[in-house]
Amino acid sequence: MQVRSRLLPLLRSPLIGELLAWLFLHPETSSSVVELARRFKVSQSTISREVSHLAAAGLVREERRGRLRLVGADLNNPLARPLTELLALTYGPAAVLADLLSGIGGVDEAYIYGSWAARYTGTAGPAPRDVDVLVVGDADDDDLADAARSAERRLGREVNVHRVSAAAWRSADDDPFLASVRSRPSYPILEPGDRS
Repeated sequence: MQVRSRLLPLLRSPLIGELLAWLFLHPETSSSVVELARRFKVSQSTISREVSHLAAAGLVREERRGRLRLVGADLNNPLARPLTELLALTYGPAAVLADLLSGIGGVDEAYIYGSWAARYTGTAGPAPRDVDVLVVGDADDDDLADAARSAERRLGREVNVHRVSAAAWRSADDDPFLASVRSRPSYPILEPGDRS
């Protein structure tokens, strides 16, 4: 049974939101079905089926290069601009933060937690007003602050980044903040091994 999106209830599943956000918030690039399946950790057939639905609706464009199927946002669709704005407010944090944080040295792992992660996982509640991010590693705080400000400009909402060392994250100590983060819903932006 598919879970309806709580971030954008118009969508029938969170995967559709993630897929559309990735494509519309990266309009200058085309992604292969294989890349998208890997990114969203679903089968190629699932992504292929969703892309076919979105292409039939005129929301995405497709291009074939041999056996490679490339997909991108169709910016000529009159819905492109308002849809991009809506996606930035709902599913945008995952797409935008993945790009920004993957370019910063010392980020071992990163997770969205708090109200955005709760809505993503299906917990009812009001729309998130901000985005809370936990970064694990020894990244420079100034680089993380710059990434947060850049994300805020693209997402139109406050982004709060909290950094912890890898040792603290893996520790069994009773840090109340980390215990709270671990006990509640979270969304992985970067997981161990994502950069390999």
